[in-house]
Amino acid sequence: MVFRDTGPIEGLNPGGGNFGPDGRYYVGLRSARTIMAFSAGLDTPGEYVLPAGIVPFPRGFAFGRDRRLFLASGIGPNGEGDDTIVVFAANRAIQPFRLVRDPELSPLDLAIAPNGNIVVSSEHPFGSSDAVTTIREYDALGGHLVRVFSPAESVEFRKPRGLRFAPDGRLYCVAQDEVVAFDFASGECLGATVRLPRLNGQALVFFP
Repeated sequence: MVFRDTGPIEGLNPGGGNFGPDGRYYVGLRSARTIMAFSAGLDTPGEYVLPAGIVPFPRGFAFGRDRRLFLASGIGPNGEGDDTIVVFAANRAIQPFRLVRDPELSPLDLAIAPNGNIVVSSEHPFGSSDAVTTIREYDALGGHLVRVFSPAESVEFRKPRGLRFAPDGRLYCVAQDEVVAFDFASGECLGATVRLPRLNGQALVFFP
């Protein structure tokens, strides 16, 4: 049952969403290459919170503890992009700062870890049949690589996409045909918690 909706929005082409520190619902816009915010009640028109075309192709975003906005910039279907993470100040009044420079990163989603760091699902090179698929953790202040989470031999971990932390602190990533769990504290891959042939998941969420 649908309780609320915005009604049709021409050209929306959404890609992922998160609630922001102000209670609004933020949605990535793939065609406009920016982020739009809606009131929690979906009863007012959405508004751009960043200029259109702010990155070549948005690939997930999240708000840090200090209200900074982290935006993954990856490769789009046309093969163009820059494979990095940019950060905006809480008031977003200044130009974005390129926080992460990692030649082995091709981001597909981004989340903030319980320790405040950034975690990103990555497929590098994007779209390649022999791509290296990992989850990568970066320091939220300096942007340096902290560690790499690699899949266990028991999982395929193809096309990793949406990331979510469970209430118990475990990290889950939806991939092709499976959902894979990691112990965030130790970095150990715990295997597939869900196996579903032809699953092509883009995101996941936990319900209380």
